[in-house]
Amino acid sequence: MSKPARLSGFPEWLPAERLVENHVIDILRRTFELHGYAPLHTRAVEPLSRLAKNGEIDKEIFTVGRLSAGEAESKNPLGLHFDLTVPLARFVTENAGRLDFPFKRYQIQPVWRGERPQDGRFREFIQADIDVIGDGALPEHYETEVALVIAKAFEALRPLGLPPATILVNNRRLIEGFARGAGLEDVPAVLRSLDKLDKIGPDRVHELLLAEAGADDRQARLCLALAAIESEDDGFVEQVRALGVSHPMLDEGLEQLARLVRAAAERAPGTVRAQLKIARGLDYYTGTVYETVLHGHEDLGSVASGGRYDSLASLGSRTFPGVGFSLGLSRLLSRLIGPEGLRASRKVPAAVLVAVTDEESRPAADRAADALRARGIPAEVSPDAAKFGKQIKYADRRGIPFVWFPGTGLAGEVKDIRSGEQSGADAGSWEPPAEDLWPRVVGGAPSHPVGRQ
Repeated sequence: MSKPARLSGFPEWLPAERLVENHVIDILRRTFELHGYAPLHTRAVEPLSRLAKNGEIDKEIFTVGRLSAGEAESKNPLGLHFDLTVPLARFVTENAGRLDFPFKRYQIQPVWRGERPQDGRFREFIQADIDVIGDGALPEHYETEVALVIAKAFEALRPLGLPPATILVNNRRLIEGFARGAGLEDVPAVLRSLDKLDKIGPDRVHELLLAEAGADDRQARLCLALAAIESEDDGFVEQVRALGVSHPMLDEGLEQLARLVRAAAERAPGTVRAQLKIARGLDYYTGTVYETVLHGHEDLGSVASGGRYDSLASLGSRTFPGVGFSLGLSRLLSRLIGPEGLRASRKVPAAVLVAVTDEESRPAADRAADALRARGIPAEVSPDAAKFGKQIKYADRRGIPFVWFPGTGLAGEVKDIRSGEQSGADAGSWEPPAEDLWPRVVGGAPSHPVGRQ
């Protein structure tokens, strides 16, 4: 029988790697909840018409259909969501009467994109999102809050060996106002061109601005000069002014971005940097936009992105502006997990393998395992009553540190198979050392338990 071919772009972690992924998810969940964000899980599919109406993303959508679909279903095709923002907008409009605003939610679940797989880019991957949604209005200070919450999330992952991260910020009003002030009217084309700067370089972007945005040489050079500006403080304002372009929307964008950078510098120095080439490709962003890079892994691109959107969700004349951040968890883990990176210290959660003397005594082994589990000690019962040596080898292959040999009632003996030490113990009171209770993340510095605490 031939070995089945792997589908590219659909990562499948081994159990020990999945334990690390779960641990990272737990850290993110705790960080988000500490800042008041409530959990949400939305369905995997949305009407194709909803997914395709915002931005030029129709080529990225996986469509979904039943082989026996009727005519009605064929006229209303479904697609797998390519992000968690569009489903959130739909959820908010459908449940507006039952939500309290501002609505702060986090969401950690898979998304799907039909793009070409490459390093750090997948067709199926997990995103971790936070968003704040307002009813009619949303205070500007939330644009600072979401950035700092993501900064806290990266800080919480640092003990695992994650390198430092910098959040890069810009403002779409700033870019649009600058483009209009320079005499360019096709702002979406300007945004799309600048968004490709890191991928194709300034010379090629200059050509795109001429060919697709209707720019002349002077206008293209102005746009590239704007994109070259970056600063850890509000010094970028004077640098933009020095380019000699003026427009009311530019003034508004500069002021908003300067307020964000100053507030972030006061609360979390060194975590946020203004970088005026950040544009973000999706059309629904209207204000602040974010990207995040890992130091030493800049080639991976942004591992967390987002922005402000004012018109993505609406219900008649009622609008729900929002601001959010999406962390590409699978992209992040693709650089952290592996033989030379993070891994779990054992392949399974069990800290104890309960041995089975013979099949007639299996109920006694089950009772001992249940007594251990009742006190929060993960335990597995041996799959067969082989010789004890083979049962010990079974535990060793999985990295299970202890083997329990049942005696009378809950009494028995426990062996640390690493050191060979064996002693009497009672399943109702014995506990393994704290560092052995759950698998630990290793490969970072120091190691950390990955089980439920």
